[in-house]
Amino acid sequence: MIAEKPWLKHYPPEIPKTLSFPEKPLFALLDEAAQKHGEATALLYFGRRLSYAELRELSDRFASGLAQLGLQPGARISLMLPNIPQFVIAFYGALKAGLTVVQTNPLASEHELEVLLSDSQATAIVTLDRFYGKVRQAQAKTSLKYIVVTGVQEYLPGPLRIGYWLKERPKKIRGAGVLEFAQLIQSAAARAPAISMAGDSVALLQYTGGTTGIPKGAMLTHRNLLANTLQSRAWFARAKEAQEISLCLVPFFHVYGMTVALNLSVAIAAAMILLPRFEINELLKTIDRWRPTLLPGVPTLYGAIANHPRVKDFHVSSIKECLSGSAPLPLEVKKRFEEVTGATLVEGYGLSEASPVTHCNPLYGKQVAGSIGIPFPDTESKIVDPETSRELPIGEIGELVIRGPQVMAGYWNRPDETRQTLRNGWLHTGDLAKTDSDGYFYIVDRLKEMINCSGMKVYPREVEEVLYRHPKVQEAAVIGVADAYRGETVKAFIVAKPGAAPTVDEIKKFCAEHLAKYKVPTIVEFREALPKSAVGKILKKELH
Repeated sequence: MIAEKPWLKHYPPEIPKTLSFPEKPLFALLDEAAQKHGEATALLYFGRRLSYAELRELSDRFASGLAQLGLQPGARISLMLPNIPQFVIAFYGALKAGLTVVQTNPLASEHELEVLLSDSQATAIVTLDRFYGKVRQAQAKTSLKYIVVTGVQEYLPGPLRIGYWLKERPKKIRGAGVLEFAQLIQSAAARAPAISMAGDSVALLQYTGGTTGIPKGAMLTHRNLLANTLQSRAWFARAKEAQEISLCLVPFFHVYGMTVALNLSVAIAAAMILLPRFEINELLKTIDRWRPTLLPGVPTLYGAIANHPRVKDFHVSSIKECLSGSAPLPLEVKKRFEEVTGATLVEGYGLSEASPVTHCNPLYGKQVAGSIGIPFPDTESKIVDPETSRELPIGEIGELVIRGPQVMAGYWNRPDETRQTLRNGWLHTGDLAKTDSDGYFYIVDRLKEMINCSGMKVYPREVEEVLYRHPKVQEAAVIGVADAYRGETVKAFIVAKPGAAPTVDEIKKFCAEHLAKYKVPTIVEFREALPKSAVGKILKKELH
């Protein structure tokens, strides 16, 4: 029972130990924000504003337009957009039409796009005009019927009002089934179609390759996403309704950005600053101008801010609360970022299959360095033997498993993989972890990334934490590579801090001072940059 769990004593007084999850669709969050705070700013995009009342009307119009096209509830629609106002309008509009959104990276290759569209059987897509050619090529091999195109609209003059959107005209693209975003809205009624949405209706297909590289669509229901949004809202208990400003740089097409940046912001009627791409100088100028209070992000983002040589020239002290996810947060990055900004930065944990957040260090309570914190309200978690699923005692390393209202319904059209991942109501994460007597959890590493050196276990994260403590190291990643003598050996990839030039011997000597001999990297490779996903997670599968 959750009521008996040790972590509950570390919940701050503001956070309830259990929540009420109303039976309503996810888009109700937007309608409620517009009803209570209609004139409040919803979106800030390169100096232009859109209110919550306007955002609701535009999403209603988009939903009406989709219905006029004949798209029926349950149909799949791909959103292949960066963080621009059109994404927000189309996302809530698609849900209001009863559709299932297929999250799609705008930088996906033609082949990747074809795989996602084929697997999801999407009948419509919303994308930028610059990606039209790629989408058109993929269309020939999929069931895609409608392509809705729009421009980025980054630097056009004029206010961002409803009239502006109705007059928008991207580059003219003609073809069967091709529509312009603004025209779809303009031709539609300002009222969403009347549909009945059950909580277990699939709102989102969030594709994840995991360690296999085979895309699987996690089916996230309205109930899953609403639950995780309300759990996140409870965690940010001191955030004030209609008073916060959230900097939304984490991509919305990633489930972390979807929940913690977009849906959480709407739940508290926060103003969302949209940035379609990461560029550190543009980011710092944006912070300096708009003074955001909330900044959900990833370790590479916080490290870039903390290590910027001119960070003191910008007003970054407005940032109050930050949740780091998607990848392990190095202790040195956390420490430096908090010193520079004065903000509270806590590490959390989640995965696509859980909408995504399951654990987090308390923003207002006991924070444990190196820990992913404690489970969210109404979330159960334990460590089990990967082979037998037997629960392991405190301190012993095993597989992290999770149960809660945010856990997916399963994988789209993959019953075998669903049964393998969801067992007896528990989500098996594939992550190695341990817990302490207070109920704080620690990720040791991915089950499949553990390095076996002559029978000795090496967890890459442990080595990476040491590397990040080196004064000349900005980023680090550790993998196992084949070794004729050991079976596997430790290899480190390093990006040096600007102006620094560490040597291989210097790195190895530093590691030898802090690690057992078999954990010290035998191979060290310096790089200008490390490969990253769209959300900023280091892609170890591309390192060799």
